[in-house]
Amino acid sequence: MENRLGKGEVATARNWVDRAIAAIEADQRRSADTHLWKLDVPALTGIDLYLKDESTHPTGSLKHRLARSLFLYALCNGHIREGTAVVEASSGSTAVSEAYFARLIGIPFFAVMPRSTSPEKIAAIEHYGGLCHFIDDGERIYAESAELAARLSGHFMDQFTHAERATDWRGNNNIAESIFRQLASERHPIPSWVVMSAGTGGTTATIGRYIRYKRHATRLSVADVERSAFFEGFSTRNLGCRCDRPSRIEGIGRPRVEPSFVPGVIDTMLRVPDAVSLAAMRVLSRWLGRRVGGSTGTNFAAMCFHAARMASAGEAGSLVTLICDSGDRYSNSYYDDAWLEANGLDPSPFEPAIAAFLQDGRLDLDLAECHG
Repeated sequence: MENRLGKGEVATARNWVDRAIAAIEADQRRSADTHLWKLDVPALTGIDLYLKDESTHPTGSLKHRLARSLFLYALCNGHIREGTAVVEASSGSTAVSEAYFARLIGIPFFAVMPRSTSPEKIAAIEHYGGLCHFIDDGERIYAESAELAARLSGHFMDQFTHAERATDWRGNNNIAESIFRQLASERHPIPSWVVMSAGTGGTTATIGRYIRYKRHATRLSVADVERSAFFEGFSTRNLGCRCDRPSRIEGIGRPRVEPSFVPGVIDTMLRVPDAVSLAAMRVLSRWLGRRVGGSTGTNFAAMCFHAARMASAGEAGSLVTLICDSGDRYSNSYYDDAWLEANGLDPSPFEPAIAAFLQDGRLDLDLAECHG
């Protein structure tokens, strides 16, 4: 583009990008790091459980970090300039967070989503000035997003491709560096396990790469849900795996193995049934005294699985997972018995096992597992 602009025009364009990056960095400095909660489970002698609370970001979820990284990546690569419309394929937390950053730097944002998207999600995106572009065929969400961006002469952010490369995994206050810094004064400062679920795969890539870069003995476990291609792709080494039904656990699980999913940094994967995820969500919510979301339930179920194994083997150490977002977003779904029944989900048979784990450290729950 610089070849087509005069020196003054180039300077003006660069000045706008400079101001946009400065605005995003200033916003980050105004935001404190998210808290690392220690979960008190007296039965787990020598084992400490930690929950990094990503629900306290300004837009209420882990996706706030991703959206910030994606915007900085696009700005520094010259994809976003003054007036550029940003398009994303998302009806969930990523779209909410990207709408926030688009408004912050003064550019339009379009979220491409199925027409069946709930009014609550639409309202959350529109709250930050985002515009919702509805489609009838959910399988066309990627193609329609790219086509809309082309029609607008805009930029398709494409979180599922760019998530793993947009974050500096070596440091620069990424989530992995934050976790290890916050653990530095704990009795087990290098965790035995970091447990994560996968949506784009970007966060697991960042954490896994950071662990290897710092030469930590920590193992990375990634929990997948039903109706998702990640576990099968990892276990069969076939990254072309597909799933023909959408995930019921919002924010995680994908119908394809996304480009940002990096299996080589994962030590083991678990398949967590959706009813188990929601059972763990409910048990943890009662333990904390506040609601968490379904993806947090997936994370927590997997962490309990690994902690119970450590306890059974007489091992000591620490485990870390994430609170991805607040359960208040799911009052009309995961916390609604009618919604659960309509979707064929019954978490109640699994709640006693998870609740018992928090009392005695033993877990009567078997999950499918595959090692890297």
